[in-house]
Amino acid sequence: MTRLHVPVHTRWSDLDAYQHVNNVEMFRLLEDARITAFWKHSPDEVGESWPTAILDTGPHATSHTFVASQQIEYLRPLGFTRRPVRVELWIGSIGGASLQVCYEVHDGAPGGFPRTGPASGASPYAKAATTIVVVDAATGRPRRISDDERAAWAQFVEAPVSFRR
Repeated sequence: MTRLHVPVHTRWSDLDAYQHVNNVEMFRLLEDARITAFWKHSPDEVGESWPTAILDTGPHATSHTFVASQQIEYLRPLGFTRRPVRVELWIGSIGGASLQVCYEVHDGAPGGFPRTGPASGASPYAKAATTIVVVDAATGRPRRISDDERAAWAQFVEAPVSFRR
C-alpha cells in the first residue's frame, strides 16, 4: 500500500520536563501533517503539490473540516530533532461525509524522503487515528465527499491503524 510521508519539524517548545515531545504537542504534529496532506496550498507555499491536497481552505472556502474524534497510542518517547520527523499518513476508511486519517510518527532521514511510498516498517514513536467530517460552510451540515475527493484519496486507503485496546 502507498502512504503519504509528510515531513514535520519538532520545536524546542514541544518538549516537556522529561525532554520529549509532550503528549498534547504530538497531536499538533499530526495536525500539521494532516493540513499539509489535505489542504490546497498555493504554489509559492510548497514547491511540489501533494496528490491528496484538494480541500479548499480559509474563511472563504465552501467546505470546512471538523475533527470528530481522535485516538493516539504513544509507543516510545520522541525527543527534539532538527531533522523533520516523518509522519506516515493513510486513510483507514472513507464514509459518506467523513474519513478516518491514520498516522505513524517515525524518524526522518538524512537528505529527506519521498512524499509517497510504502510503510517504512520501522518502530513508530506513536500511532493515531482522526475522524474528519467534511461540512458545507454555508449550512454547517455534513456534506457528501465528492467523487473527485474520493478519487484523489483512493490510492491511500488501507487497513485502519490498530490499537492495543
